[in-house]
Amino acid sequence: MTARSLRTLGFALTLAALAGPARAQTAAAPQDEGNAFTNIFKYGGTTKPPEAPPSLDDVYCPIIDVTEGGSALQTMAGGSVRTQIRLGQLSRSCRPAPDGSTVVTVGVQGMVLLGPGGAPGRFTAPVTVTLKRGTTIIGRRTQQGVATIPAGQASGSFTVVDEGFVVPAAQAREFEIEVGLGGVAKPGRAPRRKPAAAAPADG
Repeated sequence: MTARSLRTLGFALTLAALAGPARAQTAAAPQDEGNAFTNIFKYGGTTKPPEAPPSLDDVYCPIIDVTEGGSALQTMAGGSVRTQIRLGQLSRSCRPAPDGSTVVTVGVQGMVLLGPGGAPGRFTAPVTVTLKRGTTIIGRRTQQGVATIPAGQASGSFTVVDEGFVVPAAQAREFEIEVGLGGVAKPGRAPRRKPAAAAPADG
């Protein structure tokens, strides 16, 4: 074999050795990352950029509904109205979580008014926030807003911020937010059944 033939064979073996590792590296690269050359045209750089977080504009965030009869609440004293509690401004915010769920915060402002049977002081206003989908309750909490009415005044305001409601991803595109004054009614206890009377003995 001539020297020229040996040089040609050596060059071919070198190309084969270089091509082998290149094919193996390409095959091992993650499928969605492509390669450096095509990434330049797709992403403007040699690597795929990180996924952008969901935009807040894309998050479903329904308006707040007031529960039936839940916009006002009276407290009584000696047969006359002590206070009248009313809802005011309602607000909500929704932000996406990495797992596809939605984290909801609800803010409530309200007013406590003195009635004929009331006197200045410190008053509480029960505010219940409910998140639901149809008849399924996703979350429900009751917090006490606090209003102080100083001497010589007839009203005071309160604010409640309820945060950390988590709506699962499966329900994040279709849920409702409700706010109302008053706590959640506890289910009544079932009446106790009286034991059956014993049958009279045969005489």
